[in-house]
Amino acid sequence: MTTALQLTTESFQQLIKDTQTIEEDSYGPKVYRFDNGDYLKLFRRKRLLSSALLVPYSVRFWRNAKRLHQLGIPTVTPLQLFKLPQAGWTAVRYKALTGVTLRLLYEQTQGIDAAQLEQIADFFRILHKKGIYFRSMHLGNIVLTPSKQLGLIDIADLTFQSRPLSRNKILRNLGHFERYLKYNDLKTAFPYEALCKKVLSG
Repeated sequence: MTTALQLTTESFQQLIKDTQTIEEDSYGPKVYRFDNGDYLKLFRRKRLLSSALLVPYSVRFWRNAKRLHQLGIPTVTPLQLFKLPQAGWTAVRYKALTGVTLRLLYEQTQGIDAAQLEQIADFFRILHKKGIYFRSMHLGNIVLTPSKQLGLIDIADLTFQSRPLSRNKILRNLGHFERYLKYNDLKTAFPYEALCKKVLSG
């Protein structure tokens, strides 16, 4: 893995000079986009004492992307790690996964057909059999690529096991997906129960 480049305040400002802010929160910009289409994602250590002190979220993002590529799962391509001037802040520059999120597709079509549901269920089964547990598994983090494959983005919150997920962990993973649907008022329209049945029968 490449070594993180330590940035000064000046070098950080130079790095983001011609970028566009595309995501932010109460702490400020979280994701920048460069003119060439690359992205810079910022990560903040939320607690003084946490596992992120030893392995920053940017490093997890990097490692997870590399591992997903090894397992044949489409995802982003990391390019460079950075340590930012502020204590506890790091960043990663990466190439985005080309395609459109299932959230956008779902909103555009106002629904999901049987073939799409089967593809999503099959994707869940593939991830679970490969030992991939993704707490942030939801429509906004699953991308349909131009080659009609499904892939993952925003992957810092992802872990790998050396064996397929247990039924209990699969249910927990589906539970995270359900909470996202409820939070975004999508539960009544999305065929969640049918998805669960397909995933659990695989």
